[in-house]
Amino acid sequence: MTKSETDRMQNGLSRRRFLAGAATAAGAAAFAGAARAQSALDGVLAAPNRGGWTDQFDTRAASVRNVASYQPVFSPETLSSMQQAAGHYQEIVNAGGWPSIPDAGKLAVGAESPAVPALRQRLAISGDLDRQAGNSTAFDTYVDAAVKRFQARHGLPADGTVGEYTWKALNVPADVRLNQLYKNIDRLQKIQPDVGRFVMVNIPAAAIEAVENGRVVQRHTAVVGKIDRQTPILDSKITNLNLNPYWHAPASIVRKDIIPLMQKDPTYLTRNDIIIYGPDGGVIPPESINWHSDEAVKYLFRQNPGRMNAMSSVKINFPNPYSVYMHDTPQQSVFSQLMRFESSGCVRVQNVRDLIVWLAKDTPGWDRAAIEKTIAARTRQDVNFPNPVPLHFTYLTAWATEPTVVQFRDDIYHLDGDAQLAMNRLQTTAYSVGEQASADLPY
Repeated sequence: MTKSETDRMQNGLSRRRFLAGAATAAGAAAFAGAARAQSALDGVLAAPNRGGWTDQFDTRAASVRNVASYQPVFSPETLSSMQQAAGHYQEIVNAGGWPSIPDAGKLAVGAESPAVPALRQRLAISGDLDRQAGNSTAFDTYVDAAVKRFQARHGLPADGTVGEYTWKALNVPADVRLNQLYKNIDRLQKIQPDVGRFVMVNIPAAAIEAVENGRVVQRHTAVVGKIDRQTPILDSKITNLNLNPYWHAPASIVRKDIIPLMQKDPTYLTRNDIIIYGPDGGVIPPESINWHSDEAVKYLFRQNPGRMNAMSSVKINFPNPYSVYMHDTPQQSVFSQLMRFESSGCVRVQNVRDLIVWLAKDTPGWDRAAIEKTIAARTRQDVNFPNPVPLHFTYLTAWATEPTVVQFRDDIYHLDGDAQLAMNRLQTTAYSVGEQASADLPY
């Protein structure tokens, strides 16, 4: 056995011993003195396989591709990786954490700034940049690749630019991230992953995984509930689809959204093909309602299938006490937004037709061609599943598909207990009256 092999074996044994007791005795110990702290930091930086770097230092080694994985968030492997990552983050905390990055405005390739050395050290400690990159004040391609990797791990656009949100994420202290990991380990430990097929919606990530036989077969960007209209945590089973569905406005949306819109523009309902029905099933003209009162709440508001429909082509149904569902949307631009917390609790799904084809694959007569033909014909149709697919709405702000790839997301609903983890404050977009229903209504 060579010396390097012996060293790696000893490092592995040391790591396992650390993990066995890091959360208790070792986690409580503090390093005394600057020299000792520096020694501990050197140990963190010298840890093997940090950030997935290869032996040859190259910007390609920090590729965003290394962050992606087919491993489901709901899996024993993810839990094991999170526990190992927590042990490593405990080492970082014991070594003094990472430095704060001074606010130097936007930083990108080609910039020269006294803030860059601190940025380099910060990225090296978290495993996004190899320590061989040095301490230059130049924001070079090595730093660019490391920033992109960091951004991908934090659900930020991987553009390599240190702007407001990236700067805030960089400056969350290591001990806060460690506590975030522990909270999410506890959450994941309470979950029993399904065997076979299931769908998982991770609310803080505004993302969906379709899982089959222990592997993610599809991922979808989502839009989930606002802070004041939260998407609930739940477990259910997807039982059927409504193709070209009617949309029935809940009383809360009638009160909070439709009434104010009608006060501004009395033609809003007509333009968006929304019809009002009374208790006897008769149609009620909009002009007969006092829109400066709550009279409208006692009526049924139904939007016909078609281009303007708030659910567009499909509604995905599952039993739950919250009256929420998953659906398509005609307003596809929302999926490109950084903050996708704009609904009233339901979940909008990007590329939803790929998901419903997968959901319906065991349902005779409903392959992609049949689904697309029905949608194109604007024909109202239900598709019932003989084998309902398990569904989980969960709240995980941290997870790890491998120990060196730790993902973090904003604690959008403030459930993690630290204000620093809810950095990206929700911005309510103001749409002008006259846009389509999908833009006006936060369904």
